[in-house]
Order: sequence, then structure tokens, then C-alpha cells
Amino acid sequence: MGLDTIRAALPAYATDIAHNLDSTIGASTLTPARTWGTALACAVAARNPLVLREIAAEALDHLGPDGVEAAKGAAAVMAMTNIYYRGTHLLGDEEYASIPARLRMRLVARPGVDKSDFKLWCLGVSAIIGCEICLRTQEKALRRRDVPREQVHEALRISAVVHAAAVTLDAEAALS
Repeated sequence: MGLDTIRAALPAYATDIAHNLDSTIGASTLTPARTWGTALACAVAARNPLVLREIAAEALDHLGPDGVEAAKGAAAVMAMTNIYYRGTHLLGDEEYASIPARLRMRLVARPGVDKSDFKLWCLGVSAIIGCEICLRTQEKALRRRDVPREQVHEALRISAVVHAAAVTLDAEAALS
């Protein structure tokens, strides 16, 4: 169950990804809440059913029901805001920055979990979706909250590995 199931499903050419699941999620220097919240939010963003199902099952033991809901919420709100802010940024017209988004994001203000944890989860999702503005905003907010760069780095590593596992398993499913 959990990471073992994901590792077992990965093909031989993805041995590095299987190893990195252990060295990031399995041996993270983050707290269990930060580790598993990041992994779960990123699994939602990566969209592979097996990766999501297995990480969600294991995350429940580390986050509890409220933490699981908050991690899924982080992925949901970032799915919206990352697209909006990346889109306005890519248009290349700074006038868009002065127009209010008018998108409801109440969860960001009251996530129901430690705000630094939530922002770290949002950072991981923003890395997967690829929104420069959101990544920078989340990183600055985390640094203001005295979250060390090493923890931001660790969340990015988790994000990268979860995404790689999801992409690999999606590719194998499409080719079979």
C-alpha cells in the first residue's frame, strides 16, 4: 500500500523515480504534515489515479481527515490561481496585474491547518503547474514565516518526484 504500491507499478526504466520516492517522501527532513501534505497536494495536481489513491491513503495516517481536506483544497485553489496568474503574466501586459482577479480564495486565508504547511503545499502544486508568479509569492510568504530555504527545497523535491511518478505511470497506461 502507499509508496510501495507506486514503486511496484513503476517500470524498470523509472528505477530512479522509485528510489527518489524513498529519498524524498520516505526520508523527508520535513515534518510528517509538511511531507505528506505536499505529497498529497502534488498528487492531486499530477492527476494520476494510482499515485493519488496511494498517497492519499498513506497521507491520512499523517494528516488526519482535516489535513487531507486542506491538502486537496491547496491543490484545488492552486489549480485555479496558477492558471489565472500564469495566464496574466504570459500575456506580457503589466496592466493585467492592476485588474483584481475577483476569484474567491477564502481557503487561503483560513485553511484549517498551519498556514506555513498550507503554503508549502501550495508551493509544491505551483511547481507542477508551472506558475512563476505563484511560486515566487508562496516562497516569499514562506520565508516571511521563517520557513528555511531547505524546507522549500525539500517540498520542490517531493513535487518533482510525485509528478515524475504520475507522468511515468500515465505514459505506461497509454502505451499498454
